[in-house]
Amino acid sequence: MIMAEPMAREVGVCNDGKCAVHGGVKVRGNIFTGRVVSAKADKTAIVERTLTHYVHKYERYKNVRSRLVAHNPRCIGAKEQDVVRIGETRKLSKTKAFTILSVEGHAKAVSHEDVGKAFKEKKGPKGKAPVKEEGKE
Repeated sequence: MIMAEPMAREVGVCNDGKCAVHGGVKVRGNIFTGRVVSAKADKTAIVERTLTHYVHKYERYKNVRSRLVAHNPRCIGAKEQDVVRIGETRKLSKTKAFTILSVEGHAKAVSHEDVGKAFKEKKGPKGKAPVKEEGKE
């Protein structure tokens, strides 16, 4: 019985051949920044980008979401709600053509319950109570 060698848990040591930093995969093409929505699969993360798109007919802007499947090397180990940089590579699997290059920061998760509580308490979007004008009720 052949045992697979354990993956390195130390920072800077990586045995992953598909890692853009330590492996043999070259990053070419686009480099994006996005938020990790899901990191449940092994060495895979779903990264969501929010783009602002102008609609000429209505002279307004709309938010467009783009979800990309990216390789998540164990040496980086991005978790959900992390803001990451991803780079385009060759096809790594059927759905993966990007790899995570670095973790930029951590995004604050806002749930629907928090938004509902804020509006029930009649707080504004920044969490501050609105200023009441005198003479009006």
